[in-house]
Amino acid sequence: MTVTIIIPNYNGKHFLKPCLDSLAAQTYKNFKILIVDNASTDGSLEYLAENYPEIPVLSLDRNYGFSRAVNEGIRRASTPYVILLNNDTAADERFVEEMVKAICKSSRIFSVSSKMIQMYRPELIDSAGDLYTLLGWAVCRGAGRPADLYAAPDEIFTACAGAAIYRRSAFQEIGYFDEAHFAYLEDVDIGYRAKIYGYRNFYCPSALVYHVGSGTSGSKYNSFKVKLSSRNSVYLIYKNMPLPQLILNLLPLSAGFVMKYFFFLKKGFGRDYLDGLKEGLAAAGRTKKVPFRISHLPRYVRIEAELILHTFSYVRDWFARRLKIS
Repeated sequence: MTVTIIIPNYNGKHFLKPCLDSLAAQTYKNFKILIVDNASTDGSLEYLAENYPEIPVLSLDRNYGFSRAVNEGIRRASTPYVILLNNDTAADERFVEEMVKAICKSSRIFSVSSKMIQMYRPELIDSAGDLYTLLGWAVCRGAGRPADLYAAPDEIFTACAGAAIYRRSAFQEIGYFDEAHFAYLEDVDIGYRAKIYGYRNFYCPSALVYHVGSGTSGSKYNSFKVKLSSRNSVYLIYKNMPLPQLILNLLPLSAGFVMKYFFFLKKGFGRDYLDGLKEGLAAAGRTKKVPFRISHLPRYVRIEAELILHTFSYVRDWFARRLKIS
């Protein structure tokens, strides 16, 4: 086998049939599936046992979150590559084939992000990979934009773990998904870490996946999601930026946190955002910081350049959306 497809599940019984049936229809057959269940209480396990008895399920004793679930799957995989796939997706029949082709192009590719399309508005992008900015904001590239604008392969900052392929051997070098994150920004964190170690991340537009979105959390904005994302944004910066880079970016990072606070205040989640920041600042020292090595200095310089470029790209896209420019 070449690939293990790892599907984390938490009370996602109603999503499983379209997801698993789309995998059964793949043109590329040299893969296996592993479902990691985070102690679902909606009958997911019984449904799988009855309808998909051939698919192995790793049942955890409680909800450990996305990071722990996929780590458990990755550690049990023996294939060269692993695909992480959200349960609220349906993959195009060539999805696996295109993912494998893309990551096999170079041994220095850590991850490849698919072209995720909105399930109920297939003319729009859900995600074309992730970018990261000087403001400390992770940007879901292309979200809500016409899908035909993202038809070319491209290098991205990190892959969106909702539907991406990873080189399994690289985890032994850079570490696994950070379980302190529980969920949210864990994919940006590990992609950032991979870049520090000299790996690259790409976007493959020919690998199509249709995504419902917020299938587990339930909504785009809620107290749980805002607080965790806020906390994890602190972890992300602390762990991956060495002190000189933190000092260099202090002003734009501070501005980014202030702007995000007022954004969430307007949406009624200002307190949740602040609580997440406080928790992140209090606990950041207990997370595993990427050790600084002088040999990595050119990579930090490259990453800093990318942060600058992505900030300008985000601002340009922000104005384009408001002026309705395609």
